[in-house]
Amino acid sequence: MKRRSFLRSCGVVAVAPLFVRSDVLGSAATPGANQRIVLAIIGMGQRGNQMLQNIPPAGRVAAICDADQRKTAATMREHKAEWAVFQDYRKLIERKDLDAVIVATCDHHHVLAAMLACQAGKDVYVEKPLSLYIREGRALVTTARKYGRVVQTGTQQRTMEMNRFACEFVRGGGIGKVRVVECVNFKGPLAYPAEGLPAEPIPDGLDWDLWQGPAPARPFNRRLFAHWTDKVGGWWGQWRDYSNGQLTGLGSHAFDMVQYALGMDETGPVELWPIEEGPAARLRFRYANGVEVRLSFPDEEPYRGPRLGGVFVGSEAKMEINRNKFTTNPPDFIKHPPDPALARQWEGEGWICRGHVQNWFDCIMSREKPTADVEIGHRTATLCQLLVITRQLGRRLRWDPQKEVFVGDDEANKLLDRPRRDGWQLPQLS
Repeated sequence: MKRRSFLRSCGVVAVAPLFVRSDVLGSAATPGANQRIVLAIIGMGQRGNQMLQNIPPAGRVAAICDADQRKTAATMREHKAEWAVFQDYRKLIERKDLDAVIVATCDHHHVLAAMLACQAGKDVYVEKPLSLYIREGRALVTTARKYGRVVQTGTQQRTMEMNRFACEFVRGGGIGKVRVVECVNFKGPLAYPAEGLPAEPIPDGLDWDLWQGPAPARPFNRRLFAHWTDKVGGWWGQWRDYSNGQLTGLGSHAFDMVQYALGMDETGPVELWPIEEGPAARLRFRYANGVEVRLSFPDEEPYRGPRLGGVFVGSEAKMEINRNKFTTNPPDFIKHPPDPALARQWEGEGWICRGHVQNWFDCIMSREKPTADVEIGHRTATLCQLLVITRQLGRRLRWDPQKEVFVGDDEANKLLDRPRRDGWQLPQLS
């Protein structure tokens, strides 16, 4: 049993002797060593390094991990740190001194890393999208509940005060009965080219087999390995075996606001359909209460509409919810809006998600559910993945959100799961 858990369970108040160093005791602003959450970050790409900058004072990083040793080496040099460095997250998770892990890997590793961490008794912050496909997302929820872990999904708008106010306002009937919601029609993933990408030399320090993990084994190519910011003519996020494109990338944020504002955190739509043909077809879906969501704003420049939220059309007013802000039509519809200072604290370099991580830390200590609990993250990811399947099949689908199956559609139900490479299966729950 860890020190914090023991003290909580016994109701003990520890009285420190006079000779204990101040850095161990800490203060409200700078918690001491005995009060801090010891964590590791898995995945040291762009997002992992952003997360590193967003660790509140209550956390202490002890280890980092990436299949590409060049990335961990660069992070260590930048921070002049003495953290433990791992290449395989399965080895990192075996460490007994860790309280928690942040999973900032590519999408196809999210669930396995998070499940293994839960089984090892660690709390988890897993970046969005929570999962790559629906069945593995449910497996993570089951695992988190079985082992009593606090799992936060990295949809930080759930913790932003402006977003919370706006979603609660709509949810509580503030704009009247919601008739329709308008969102961006995000681009989805592509099938990996049948002819494949040409093999290129594997860079020194990269364990390519490890990076591929549960995905199909393919030759290394920088267009597959790259992040979209590398601008090499392709990136892993565009291929279905590794990601679901922006339908789960940006859609995880936008549709999370839809789920929140409509009170659908533990359910989902009952019907989805395309209104045109093609890989970028505009989509619509409907909830059991009759509210229809239309993906109509274009996902290309010049952009229109809120890219990280939606426009909620109510019987009394319209409300547009976007990241860290909202507007209404008529403009003065809300008489007592939140203090603008609540929005400013989320702006600026380095404040991408610190409050969201702090919420996770608070819940690690209290053992309460965080604002973007694993079930919430799973339901939002499921909605995104349902949209991917709808566009892939190109026809109307009926969905049972309680049983999490398509109604009377064997072809669609086969897409709820995906094969995994040998050695990378999801763990069995004991």
